[in-house]
Amino acid sequence: MSTIVPPPPLKLGLTGGIGSGKSTVAHQLLQLGAHVIDADAISRATTQAGGAAMTAIAQNFGQAFVAADGSMDRAKMRDHVFSDPGARTQLEAIIHPLVAQAIQTEVTNTKARALVFDVPLLVESPRWRQQLDLVWVVDCLQTTQIDRVQARNGWDAPTARSVVDSQSPRSKRTAAADAVLFNEGMDLIELAGLVKQLANKFGL
Repeated sequence: MSTIVPPPPLKLGLTGGIGSGKSTVAHQLLQLGAHVIDADAISRATTQAGGAAMTAIAQNFGQAFVAADGSMDRAKMRDHVFSDPGARTQLEAIIHPLVAQAIQTEVTNTKARALVFDVPLLVESPRWRQQLDLVWVVDCLQTTQIDRVQARNGWDAPTARSVVDSQSPRSKRTAAADAVLFNEGMDLIELAGLVKQLANKFGL
């Protein structure tokens, strides 16, 4: 008697600039039955107190970048990597392999019919595209990004703008997309309807 092997899960890459609404779309896909792998959340976990990246961060950047609770001082590190591209590369060399390992564990263990890889820097990391069946980009106007980031994080406008400007331009992200969700002027119900429509179209 032959064994029926289920097809591999569809692999969807989900990305978008800060404040675009990417995490909201990821949550909506989760509600539709997909397994969401949040690369940013995994990355943050590595820099929490006792996280897998903390020993290397302290060794490479010094104790000044370790907060009192043992986690990475995110504000201090953010300012440092914005002013020093070499420091960003150094930090990514510590964190990215740990994130990749954790993601592979989730991929191996999931039984879902669709895997959603929620990756903020998907376009900036060429290795991702070859691993995916589809790429969705959540997009909005840059002014909207800045407004949302200010409201969410309590940052002033120059800080929010500097973070937005440090990411890939919208045109580069949308050029890499199989589908673009333009999250501008929509409420959550309208956005959920668009997500469901696209999920049905692509067989998620």
